[in-house]
Amino acid sequence: MSVLLALDSSTESMALALSAPAGLWLHETEGGPKASETLLPVLRELLDQAGLSLDQVDAIGFGRGPGAFTGLRTACAVAQGLAFGLGKPVLALDSLMLVAEDARQQSGEQLKECWVVMDARMGEIYAAAYRHEGQGWRVLSAPALYSPASLHALWAQSPPSALCGSALAVFEGLSPDPDLPVWPRTRSRAAALATLAASAWAQGLGEAPEQAMPLYVRDKVAQTTEERQAARTSP
Repeated sequence: MSVLLALDSSTESMALALSAPAGLWLHETEGGPKASETLLPVLRELLDQAGLSLDQVDAIGFGRGPGAFTGLRTACAVAQGLAFGLGKPVLALDSLMLVAEDARQQSGEQLKECWVVMDARMGEIYAAAYRHEGQGWRVLSAPALYSPASLHALWAQSPPSALCGSALAVFEGLSPDPDLPVWPRTRSRAAALATLAASAWAQGLGEAPEQAMPLYVRDKVAQTTEERQAARTSP
């Protein structure tokens, strides 16, 4: 068994996972602006708990997004810097797929297909569809940015079989069917992160550090004064 280190700071929480022949070490804490300050110290703490050194790590996984810009850049930069220094590959992990894997674990591994819907702020949603088969998840609909109305229009043509993610708790009536199975909250991002890293490694998806790139699906992160005023006055 290989030694894999993975980190994700795409949301307001930060997750780290270290898997090795001797066991699994997980850590979750507050992310956001604090991620850049705490990520490396927590990483060292995990290695110390496992009795391992960085040069024993075979690959470094990171949550590439979509998600918060600062968090994505932090995770990518740390993974890339460590991998360059160690001469090891990186594993670019889909941060929405992480939510799907957590829902699968919550379901007792019964969940096979779902849409992930994550609050993207500004009245929008990061969403993607996945199916679990064989060694891991397959992308059915790539991560993209949607309005609730555009998701409903899409689902009217092809209804989802299950939903998971934070947008379910933010956007009332987002689910097109009240009887759909839903997982609005993640139980352990770190545990899901460890599973995705192991799956990516088993599939030979490691890549050179210089190829590590965050996945941005939004090219605009702030509204103009006029747009904020229109949002406040719209019915």
